Amino acid sequence: MSAKARSLTNLLNSATVYSDRTAKNFARTIVTGTGPLASTTDEVILKNYIQLSNDAIDSSSSSSSHLKPSKTQTSSSSKLISELTVESISVGTSSIVDSKRDLRKQLRSVLCGDADVLPQSEENYDNQPLNILDFKWHPTISNSVAQLKRREVSRDRKQTWIFKSTQSTRFGKLSRMCAKKLGTNATLDFFSQMVRETGVKEFNSMIEVCIEKARNTDDEDVALEEFHIAYRIFETMRERGFEIGEVTYGPFLMFIIDMGMVEEFHFFCDIIKKENPISLSRLAYYEMLLWIKVGDEGQIQKLIGNTHDSDDYNFIESYLVALCEADRHKEVSILLETISIKKVSSKENMEWIFISLGKLLLESDAKRFIQELKTEDNGGPDLSNLIYNYAISMPKIQAEDVVEKFKNLHAQLEVAPTSGSLEKLIKICCDSLEVHLAIDLVDSMLEGGLKVKITTVNSVLTACLTSCEYTLVRRISSMINDQESIKPNAETFRIMIGMCVKMKDFDRAYNMIKDLEKLNLLPSSSMYNAIMGGYFRQKNFHKGLMVLKQMDATNVKPDSQTFSYIIGNCNNEDDIIKYQRDLHEAGVKPTKHIFMALINAYAACGLFEKAKQVLSDKGIPVTSLNEIKSVLISALAANGQLADALNVYDEIKQADSNLEPKAAISLIEHLQSEGELSRLLQLLNQLQESELWDDGCARIILYCIRHKLSDSAVDLLKQRMEKSSTNEMVIDVLFDEVFCQIAETEPTDVQFGLDLLQALKDDIGIRPSRKSLDFLLSACVNAKDLKRSFLVWNEYKTAGLPYNVLSYVRMYQALLASGAHKAAKVILENIPDDDPQVCGVLKACQETFGKTTSRGKKKKKKFRGSL
Repeated sequence: MSAKARSLTNLLNSATVYSDRTAKNFARTIVTGTGPLASTTDEVILKNYIQLSNDAIDSSSSSSSHLKPSKTQTSSSSKLISELTVESISVGTSSIVDSKRDLRKQLRSVLCGDADVLPQSEENYDNQPLNILDFKWHPTISNSVAQLKRREVSRDRKQTWIFKSTQSTRFGKLSRMCAKKLGTNATLDFFSQMVRETGVKEFNSMIEVCIEKARNTDDEDVALEEFHIAYRIFETMRERGFEIGEVTYGPFLMFIIDMGMVEEFHFFCDIIKKENPISLSRLAYYEMLLWIKVGDEGQIQKLIGNTHDSDDYNFIESYLVALCEADRHKEVSILLETISIKKVSSKENMEWIFISLGKLLLESDAKRFIQELKTEDNGGPDLSNLIYNYAISMPKIQAEDVVEKFKNLHAQLEVAPTSGSLEKLIKICCDSLEVHLAIDLVDSMLEGGLKVKITTVNSVLTACLTSCEYTLVRRISSMINDQESIKPNAETFRIMIGMCVKMKDFDRAYNMIKDLEKLNLLPSSSMYNAIMGGYFRQKNFHKGLMVLKQMDATNVKPDSQTFSYIIGNCNNEDDIIKYQRDLHEAGVKPTKHIFMALINAYAACGLFEKAKQVLSDKGIPVTSLNEIKSVLISALAANGQLADALNVYDEIKQADSNLEPKAAISLIEHLQSEGELSRLLQLLNQLQESELWDDGCARIILYCIRHKLSDSAVDLLKQRMEKSSTNEMVIDVLFDEVFCQIAETEPTDVQFGLDLLQALKDDIGIRPSRKSLDFLLSACVNAKDLKRSFLVWNEYKTAGLPYNVLSYVRMYQALLASGAHKAAKVILENIPDDDPQVCGVLKACQETFGKTTSRGKKKKKKFRGSL
């Protein structure tokens, strides 16, 4: 067991040793500061409760007699969930509390683990305010009236605070957000001040946040603190009489399971069983997960054995779902033989079973279950959805294979696909950008008389836009026009207009805006902005401004995006000032995009000081300042103002902020003077996304090649190759770029290329590609280097690359350029003369470098790699 798990075990033992009414009074005292032990006259005890709790753990060895569960509890914990009855199990308490004095000693031991930490005087001890959470809620209650109190709380909540479901969900999200930002204690204190009573959803959200923090941290003390807070909230819910459902206890049990804490698991199960007796079969699911986690095969087999001759399908179902989630093929097969699929209690569990069947490729069982479910009199579950769950769960399967399996199973089992399953299948196709498959599925829905939601059509359009399949907008547009059942909305037209603009089909885009009137839809500024942006990308400023006039004619008000397009494309200061004034008169609030557009416009006009002055505008949001500074750096660098760009970059570094990725790439691209490698590497380290890092790294590698920094180039090539995985195509392109740069660099240094090639072979262990060697031969042509031409020529043979027409032509060029006409003639005999393009290249070489003696009569010598 890990150190974190051991600490949590000690904490659970110290915090949960009592499970009867006295223990609940004790927990109430810890959590709320009320009860027989609480007092409000002193502030010595528990200044920092969490720290004292950690002290208790550190000193647990000296007080272990107080921390271990009672014998009754231990024997209860050793039982299997399936063997426990629904009745409550009483825990003996005679050895726990004999007097008020003994209980105080127990409290002192649990909290501090050392008698010297707290005052010895009982009078002083009685006066300590235990107000850790200081809830201003209803008084605590005993178990004897818990059920009655639940009803009273429920009735009171309905009378005083009625929420719609969406509002309640929103409040749960708020509580979760506050717990993450402010901390759970502060959140609980804040909610206690509100008129609205804190309820189950809010408690559950905060428990979930605490468990999540305990999971994610590597700090044992933090994990301990968060789990303890979660437990205190859990105890508070019990005391308040709230129902302890799976949403509450599920995160606890999963965390304990992941920690492998068996005794603590059974202890919690005892508590949950008492509070919520109907959860017994659900606890069986968690118990199976526990034994799977700790690898106790004996207990797993015992649970499975208990299902034989059992009519309690709830337990069998729970075990099966747990085994399905863990991909236990053998055990799943055993239970599948005994279970009746018709008796599975919930839709979610049935889906899990079919998902597992897909993972394990148990198609025969899946078909058998579908055939059984088809005989249901009341229609049964959604069979098409179950087939979908099976198909998508099959391992290593592509979207097109999922669709094919989905269709085949429906045909074989004579089950009609439903709109729900088809929509989910369409989403999978869209996520994988298989847009043609997605459109075909939409067509099949329409042919089958199924209703197609416009959100589904919009997702297909978005996938087409993402995958650059712009021409498909015509097919989808025709589909919408032909089907009255599809009701397009403004979002549909916005995406379609954007796709038309991408194809530069502006007439179709305008026609779509006209079609809005037929559907009683109004055009929006975003639709016109898409057209305007298309014109500006084509540098057609005149037509871009015409869009603004058309917006005015149709009473569509320009927004900040409209003005950012216009201002960003102004080519003189007067226009910039004019549209700034128009923006103000239109009542459009400047956004960060407006400030970015001003910077780009001023920089493009050569007004660099005014571009820098934009940063002093008081309207810039503080949260956007760094992003706008990054745009200024890009604009200055792109317009040759590198010194100013670097000054702004230094300001960002001094403020401990990060440069935006695009600005970093822009600086890397324009910082090409010698001696800038350290700054370039610094910029590279700021790029986190893999694609941007690859782009920046490639630019710096070429910088190293230009300045002949071979060691740095090799190191960066090694890093980039490691990040490019084992994709041979990516690696080949990577090295081809390098040797292409060597061939194009003036003056050409072939020896540097050969040295780099050798370093790559020795340090990285790569084999050069054919294209890389072709570039090196081209470098030999430019350098007219005969000796190194032969060295490069031999590298083909070393790399196991047979000579082809292109390599012969390049070698012929190199030999001619260096004046080795006799050797060039030998090469010429190996070049076929039936390709007019090759003959044209040879003729150009001879005109440039001088002719060789004529070819022999169709006699060709076999060139063996050396001359």
